[in-house]
Amino acid sequence: MVTTADAKKTTRNRMQDVFTPNQVLGRTRAIGCTAVEITQRCNLDCTLCYLSERSEDVSDVPLDEIFNRLDAIRSNYGPGTNVQITGGDPTLRKHTELIDIVRHAASIGLYPALFTNGIAASRKLLTQLAQAGLREVAFHVDTTQRRAGYANEQELNRIRTEYIGRAASSGLMVIFNTTVHAGNFDEIPALVRFFIKHADSVGFASFQLQADTGRGEWSTRSPIVSLDSVKQQISRGANRALPWDLVRIGHPRCHSYVPTFIVNGTCYPTIKSRRFIANFLNDFAYLHQDRRRPRHEILGDFLTAGLRKPIWFLRGSVFLLDHLWRAKKDLWRSRGRVHRLSFFAHNFMDADHLEPERVRACSFMLMTAEGPISMCEHNAHRDEFVLKPIAFRRRDGSLANYDPLSKPVNRQQQTGSSVGAREC
Repeated sequence: MVTTADAKKTTRNRMQDVFTPNQVLGRTRAIGCTAVEITQRCNLDCTLCYLSERSEDVSDVPLDEIFNRLDAIRSNYGPGTNVQITGGDPTLRKHTELIDIVRHAASIGLYPALFTNGIAASRKLLTQLAQAGLREVAFHVDTTQRRAGYANEQELNRIRTEYIGRAASSGLMVIFNTTVHAGNFDEIPALVRFFIKHADSVGFASFQLQADTGRGEWSTRSPIVSLDSVKQQISRGANRALPWDLVRIGHPRCHSYVPTFIVNGTCYPTIKSRRFIANFLNDFAYLHQDRRRPRHEILGDFLTAGLRKPIWFLRGSVFLLDHLWRAKKDLWRSRGRVHRLSFFAHNFMDADHLEPERVRACSFMLMTAEGPISMCEHNAHRDEFVLKPIAFRRRDGSLANYDPLSKPVNRQQQTGSSVGAREC
């Protein structure tokens, strides 16, 4: 098993030219996140689909092999790695198995998140998963899913509000994923305002640009949809020019990130200086922060770390006072209530336009039986991985075989139509 330091070193080597002073990967962590697909089944019929055309014929990967892949993530990237439990839609797997998967991921030091369209993610299930060690739930809701009775993103806010309510008592951090296409591009600002309004419950909003994987009904995206244009739309919704990319996570052509805090419905950027974050990463790369941890615990870590670098007590004080001054009126009106909300724009590659440099520097991997692979590369050649029979080792040490097409899929928990939607 590699050490966390070794994993970070490997990441720095493969990042090459994009390992800038403000790059998180290779410093605080070895990878942005790694996904594990636990089923290929889904209960939606989406215009943009990342699944195989034969996904409904694929039986679920055996539970022991899912555990093996989680162990491989721990071995490759170290403890504290963010893991997406995904599919298809993972809630269509037997719920006792889904809970066991989350429990195993948490037990070996990973940070599991459930990625789902939310249809089968009941309040009861979310509570059980949180008790098993789930840290986040990411709901994918947008107009590509053709949910009956919802014509646009504004109408879909009724579903988003319902999902927020389901997760409210679980203690999970709520994420929303939105696929961006020409049809909903103009709605992005209004959607951002919705997330800001619900920043007391929503901690992360990801906007994922349409990609052509050779499947689904839509192919090449409209020129209006680009990484820059989506960032501009998010800034319009935030009612200010957001300072994107002061913090880098992976390749700059793959995605952009900006952390903010919300006070009294007003959005304030958390970071204003690239030099500030570069110095911070240089001095405190060993600090691995979990967004779900209480603020006082995070503050305690920083105070302890500051004892090693006392200059940061001054820098931190200036940083805090600047924020307090900028938000003073809203802090007064909100009685000091502050909420964190991060925005993320993800630019997946088309299947026939994979860029080797971006694949090499990928921050979003998927664990397969053969090891981790870039998600974009996996989506481009999905059948080669998903439909391939494999040999695997059971937890008792015995060997077994898995043929994805060897038997009919158990559809007892499946509802709705037959074509799936990728939940990452």
